[in-house]
Amino acid sequence: MNFKIEEMIELLERTPETLKQLLSGLSDGWVLSNEGEGTWNALEVVGHLIEAEKVNWIPRVKMILTKGESETFPDFDRFAHLQQIQGKTMDDLLNEFKQVRNESLTDLKTLITIHTDYELKGTHPVYGSVKLSELLSTWAVHDLTHITQITRVMAKRYRGDVGSWINYLSILK
Repeated sequence: MNFKIEEMIELLERTPETLKQLLSGLSDGWVLSNEGEGTWNALEVVGHLIEAEKVNWIPRVKMILTKGESETFPDFDRFAHLQQIQGKTMDDLLNEFKQVRNESLTDLKTLITIHTDYELKGTHPVYGSVKLSELLSTWAVHDLTHITQITRVMAKRYRGDVGSWINYLSILK
Protein backbone atom coordinates (compact mmCIF):
# COMPACT_ATOMS: atom_id res chain seq x y z
CA MET A 1 0.00 0.00 0.00
CA ASN A 2 1.38 3.43 -0.99
CA PHE A 3 -0.97 5.51 1.19
CA LYS A 4 0.76 7.81 3.66
CA ILE A 5 -1.30 10.50 5.37
CA GLU A 6 1.54 13.04 5.33
CA GLU A 7 2.00 12.66 1.57
CA MET A 8 -1.73 12.83 0.96
CA ILE A 9 -1.95 16.07 2.95
CA GLU A 10 1.02 17.65 1.15
CA LEU A 11 -0.74 17.07 -2.16
CA LEU A 12 -4.09 18.40 -0.92
CA GLU A 13 -2.38 21.50 0.48
CA ARG A 14 -1.01 22.35 -2.97
CA THR A 15 -4.14 21.99 -5.07
CA PRO A 16 -5.65 25.44 -4.36
CA GLU A 17 -2.42 27.23 -5.26
CA THR A 18 -1.90 25.00 -8.30
CA LEU A 19 -5.34 25.94 -9.59
CA LYS A 20 -4.83 29.60 -8.75
CA GLN A 21 -1.58 29.70 -10.72
CA LEU A 22 -3.19 27.90 -13.65
CA LEU A 23 -6.53 29.70 -13.81
CA SER A 24 -6.47 33.10 -12.09
CA GLY A 25 -6.74 36.01 -14.49
CA LEU A 26 -7.33 33.91 -17.60
CA SER A 27 -9.83 35.06 -20.19
CA ASP A 28 -13.28 33.48 -20.38
CA GLY A 29 -12.16 31.61 -23.49
CA TRP A 30 -9.93 29.47 -21.32
CA VAL A 31 -12.08 29.03 -18.23
CA LEU A 32 -15.47 28.63 -19.93
CA SER A 33 -14.54 26.26 -22.76
CA ASN A 34 -15.60 22.64 -22.43
CA GLU A 35 -15.49 19.41 -24.41
CA GLY A 36 -19.09 19.60 -25.60
CA GLU A 37 -22.59 19.22 -24.24
CA GLY A 38 -22.76 17.64 -20.81
CA THR A 39 -19.10 18.34 -19.98
CA TRP A 40 -17.64 20.80 -17.50
CA ASN A 41 -15.47 23.82 -18.02
CA ALA A 42 -12.72 24.88 -15.59
CA LEU A 43 -15.08 27.17 -13.66
CA GLU A 44 -17.51 24.29 -13.13
CA VAL A 45 -14.73 21.92 -12.07
CA VAL A 46 -13.56 24.34 -9.38
CA GLY A 47 -17.19 24.66 -8.24
CA HIS A 48 -17.38 20.87 -8.02
CA LEU A 49 -14.20 20.75 -5.92
CA ILE A 50 -15.73 23.28 -3.52
CA GLU A 51 -18.94 21.27 -3.18
CA ALA A 52 -16.99 18.05 -2.55
CA GLU A 53 -14.94 19.86 0.06
CA LYS A 54 -18.07 21.01 1.89
CA VAL A 55 -20.20 17.86 1.86
CA ASN A 56 -18.07 14.89 0.91
CA TRP A 57 -14.58 14.34 2.29
CA ILE A 58 -14.56 15.46 5.92
CA PRO A 59 -18.18 14.47 6.61
CA ARG A 60 -17.36 10.95 5.40
CA VAL A 61 -14.13 10.81 7.42
CA LYS A 62 -16.16 11.78 10.49
CA MET A 63 -18.76 9.10 9.75
CA ILE A 64 -16.10 6.40 9.47
CA LEU A 65 -14.47 7.50 12.72
CA THR A 66 -17.71 7.82 14.69
CA LYS A 67 -20.23 5.44 13.12
CA GLY A 68 -18.18 2.92 11.19
CA GLU A 69 -20.34 0.89 8.86
CA SER A 70 -23.54 1.40 10.86
CA GLU A 71 -24.80 4.23 8.61
CA THR A 72 -24.46 4.77 4.89
CA PHE A 73 -22.79 7.94 3.64
CA PRO A 74 -25.29 10.45 2.24
CA ASP A 75 -25.38 10.53 -1.54
CA PHE A 76 -23.08 13.10 -3.13
CA ASP A 77 -24.82 15.21 -5.76
CA ARG A 78 -22.04 15.64 -8.32
CA PHE A 79 -24.01 18.41 -10.03
CA ALA A 80 -25.16 20.54 -7.05
CA HIS A 81 -22.37 23.02 -7.71
CA LEU A 82 -23.81 24.07 -11.07
CA GLN A 83 -26.45 26.22 -9.34
CA GLN A 84 -24.13 27.46 -6.61
CA ILE A 85 -21.52 28.92 -8.97
CA GLN A 86 -23.97 31.14 -10.85
CA GLY A 87 -22.69 34.73 -10.96
CA LYS A 88 -19.29 33.88 -9.48
CA THR A 89 -15.98 34.58 -11.14
CA MET A 90 -13.07 32.20 -11.33
CA ASP A 91 -11.21 34.28 -8.76
CA ASP A 92 -14.26 34.11 -6.43
CA LEU A 93 -14.26 30.33 -6.71
CA LEU A 94 -10.50 29.97 -6.33
CA ASN A 95 -10.60 32.03 -3.13
CA GLU A 96 -13.52 30.01 -1.80
CA PHE A 97 -11.80 26.74 -2.65
CA LYS A 98 -8.65 27.81 -0.82
CA GLN A 99 -10.72 28.70 2.25
CA VAL A 100 -12.77 25.51 2.38
CA ARG A 101 -9.72 23.34 1.66
CA ASN A 102 -7.80 24.98 4.50
CA GLU A 103 -10.77 24.34 6.82
CA SER A 104 -10.92 20.70 5.69
CA LEU A 105 -7.23 20.14 6.28
CA THR A 106 -7.44 21.75 9.71
CA ASP A 107 -10.33 19.41 10.54
CA LEU A 108 -8.47 16.41 9.12
CA LYS A 109 -5.37 17.12 11.18
CA THR A 110 -7.59 17.27 14.27
CA LEU A 111 -9.43 14.04 13.44
CA ILE A 112 -6.41 11.97 12.47
CA THR A 113 -3.91 10.99 15.15
CA ILE A 114 -0.88 8.71 15.22
CA HIS A 115 -3.26 6.06 16.54
CA THR A 116 -5.80 6.30 13.72
CA ASP A 117 -6.63 2.96 12.16
CA TYR A 118 -6.81 3.52 8.41
CA GLU A 119 -8.46 0.13 8.02
CA LEU A 120 -11.63 1.44 9.70
CA LYS A 121 -14.60 1.17 7.37
CA GLY A 122 -17.65 3.13 6.39
CA THR A 123 -20.51 2.35 4.05
CA HIS A 124 -20.67 4.01 0.64
CA PRO A 125 -24.14 4.17 -0.97
CA VAL A 126 -22.88 2.50 -4.16
CA TYR A 127 -19.62 0.69 -3.30
CA GLY A 128 -20.61 -0.67 0.10
CA SER A 129 -17.80 -1.15 2.60
CA VAL A 130 -14.86 1.25 2.10
CA LYS A 131 -11.74 1.82 4.18
CA LEU A 132 -10.67 5.17 5.61
CA SER A 133 -7.39 4.82 3.69
CA GLU A 134 -9.38 4.34 0.46
CA LEU A 135 -11.48 7.44 1.10
CA LEU A 136 -8.40 9.55 1.85
CA SER A 137 -6.52 8.17 -1.17
CA THR A 138 -9.53 8.93 -3.35
CA TRP A 139 -9.58 12.52 -2.10
CA ALA A 140 -6.01 13.04 -3.34
CA VAL A 141 -6.57 11.29 -6.64
CA HIS A 142 -9.83 13.24 -7.10
CA ASP A 143 -7.78 16.45 -7.02
CA LEU A 144 -5.34 15.08 -9.59
CA THR A 145 -8.18 13.84 -11.79
CA HIS A 146 -9.76 17.27 -11.94
CA ILE A 147 -6.44 19.07 -12.50
CA THR A 148 -5.92 16.72 -15.44
CA GLN A 149 -9.47 17.35 -16.64
CA ILE A 150 -8.97 21.12 -16.55
CA THR A 151 -5.73 20.99 -18.52
CA ARG A 152 -7.22 18.55 -21.04
CA VAL A 153 -10.25 20.78 -21.63
CA MET A 154 -8.02 23.83 -22.01
CA ALA A 155 -5.71 22.02 -24.44
CA LYS A 156 -8.61 20.80 -26.57
CA ARG A 157 -9.60 24.40 -27.12
CA TYR A 158 -6.63 24.59 -29.52
CA ARG A 159 -7.03 21.08 -30.95
CA GLY A 160 -7.87 22.37 -34.41
CA ASP A 161 -5.08 24.92 -34.34
CA VAL A 162 -1.96 22.81 -33.74
CA GLY A 163 -1.78 21.33 -37.23
CA SER A 164 0.50 18.35 -37.73
CA TRP A 165 1.87 18.62 -34.20
CA ILE A 166 -1.32 16.93 -33.03
CA ASN A 167 0.52 13.64 -33.51
CA TYR A 168 2.85 14.54 -30.64
CA LEU A 169 0.31 16.04 -28.27
CA SER A 170 -1.18 13.10 -26.38
CA ILE A 171 -3.45 15.37 -24.35
CA LEU A 172 -5.44 16.03 -27.55
CA LYS A 173 -6.13 12.36 -28.29
